[in-house]
Amino acid sequence: MDKKLDGLRVAILVTGGFEQIELVEPRKALTEAGAKTTIVSPGTGEVQGMNHDKAGDKFPVEMALDHAKADDYDALLLPGGVVNPDRLRIMPKAVAFVKNFLEAGKPIAAICHGPWTLIETGGLRGRKVTSWPSLKTDLVNAGAKWSDEPVVVDAGLVTSRKPDDLPAFNAKMLEEFAEGRHARAGGTRRHSRR
Repeated sequence: MDKKLDGLRVAILVTGGFEQIELVEPRKALTEAGAKTTIVSPGTGEVQGMNHDKAGDKFPVEMALDHAKADDYDALLLPGGVVNPDRLRIMPKAVAFVKNFLEAGKPIAAICHGPWTLIETGGLRGRKVTSWPSLKTDLVNAGAKWSDEPVVVDAGLVTSRKPDDLPAFNAKMLEEFAEGRHARAGGTRRHSRR
């Protein structure tokens, strides 16, 4: 496997109630590409994954959100699940953490209900996104341009609709994360790992 993401540090922000496959499969792809992933969560101990509406596995929290700094990571993964982003989007520290990635131009990958947390940052105006269909109105109201596609990429922001889209999501996530920081001003891009 090509280790094109060697040394890349990826934060995976979740709380209890995330869709398990939306953490496990992207994390596996990132690890195989050489990235170092860290599960960041508002709580400590473990977080509960879900397989649709049934409890899945528990995963150890590797960094408490209170101690996490966006500056310590190169990219961000936001798994979905209904409960997980709904909880995160009302936590000021979680929203601030995500907003730091957006403002720095660091790549972000959000799937299914994951973009819910992005809405709270105020940073989606004019951005092209997709999501689970029930988020369409919320995203449009936040100023995003929503489309029903398996994966949408906009200057380092990768979004997908559902677990069935994971192959396309993972491929674009790896590509955008490898490119590093993205600038949107004037449609130009700058690429940098740090």
